[in-house]
Amino acid sequence: MSTSTIVILFLGLFFLGGVISFWKQKLPKGVTLLLALASGMCLATALMRVV
Repeated sequence: MSTSTIVILFLGLFFLGGVISFWKQKLPKGVTLLLALASGMCLATALMRVV
């Protein structure tokens, strides 16, 4: 696994933690959805780079 894959995976997990935090704080749904999409794209990219 290359360094860039690890960084992208870490970024996706970081965004996922932000989504959970924003959801618990009842912040606007648009911001939470945008962060969830960014997290999903990062995790999908990392998964495709591993496989």
